[in-house]
Amino acid sequence: MLSRLHEFIWQDWIWFPEGLGWADLKDHDGKVFPKAGDLWATLPIALCFLVIRQIFERTVAIPLASLLGVKDAQHIKAAPNPTLESYFYKTSKHPTQSSLESLSKQTGCSVRQVQRWFRRRRNQDRPSKVKKFREASWRFTFYLLAFFAGLAALVDKPWFYDMKEVWNDFPKMPLHPSQYWYYMIELGFYMSLVFSVASDVKRKDFKEQIVHHVATILLISFSWLVNYIRAGTLIMLVHDASDYLMESAKMFNYAGWRRTCNMIFTMFAVVFIITRLVILPFWIIHTTLVYPLTLYSPFLGFYFFNGLMIVLQFLHIFWAALIVRMVFKFLPGNHIVEDERSDKEETESENEGDDNERIEKSKNGHVQNGHTPLNNNHSKVE
Repeated sequence: MLSRLHEFIWQDWIWFPEGLGWADLKDHDGKVFPKAGDLWATLPIALCFLVIRQIFERTVAIPLASLLGVKDAQHIKAAPNPTLESYFYKTSKHPTQSSLESLSKQTGCSVRQVQRWFRRRRNQDRPSKVKKFREASWRFTFYLLAFFAGLAALVDKPWFYDMKEVWNDFPKMPLHPSQYWYYMIELGFYMSLVFSVASDVKRKDFKEQIVHHVATILLISFSWLVNYIRAGTLIMLVHDASDYLMESAKMFNYAGWRRTCNMIFTMFAVVFIITRLVILPFWIIHTTLVYPLTLYSPFLGFYFFNGLMIVLQFLHIFWAALIVRMVFKFLPGNHIVEDERSDKEETESENEGDDNERIEKSKNGHVQNGHTPLNNNHSKVE
């Protein structure tokens, strides 16, 4: 049964236009073509990226953060409290008013003290500024190098200037060494992002990021299998064109370099809108979705590839809306750019000192409602 399924999946009519097939991708006369087995090379490359990232963050990113003045905020640690801790993990990190009143009765503390405990506990779980800087600097370095490497690999290719050349002699276009390495490195990097997703900074668009990474991996892999490589290299270049600007803006944001951050973010917004909302849909997607219909009848692989492209395009529209909103926020008052996808740290109230004094007094008092009041220590966390 598995052999029949394998034969069915790899039938020519699924992946190629009528009259073309896998036989056209066999090496001959010194010409090399992409093969499915080549994709296995991306696994060790992804693992290498994970190792290189750790070395880079320790030897480059951390010293650079110190040089630019990136410092972590000093947080007051939430006092140990089993009742509140259990609610925090099992129920909600943002209790409702009725829940606050109930927890207040259970712990013998005021509603305000319980609110403060949850605020401090949420701040403890938020990633540090240095951690975010390390992540941004790593991605900035890769995207910058990938963009200029991709540009160097494409600048002398005819399809860089005339996108209809993407389909010239399809799928019998031989593979160039520069295309091979461009693909393997890009795919390996995105796979490393998926592997490290559990430890990376989680933002509000976490689900959208996962969808983006999976769609990108599928898109790159599929385009490799059926030799859509010319289109694939253009797509990767367009994506890398703006990503390094965003990461550099984040780096200066974390360092508190307001004007530099705003200037770079404005450049990023312009490049993002031009590449993702103009060039990608009206040039590249048009070349992969509309122009091929003048050459071939539609086939399953055609729908799959362009379906992934449309998914990416919807994500670009979603992110463009966030970017425009951020631009409108900082332009009038010249304020520093805040990443709309990041959770903002919650500050202590103005009456923190008075409340702390009351809590300290209650600490040495009697047990209320069968529970010890909150022990609000003032230890700092890095």
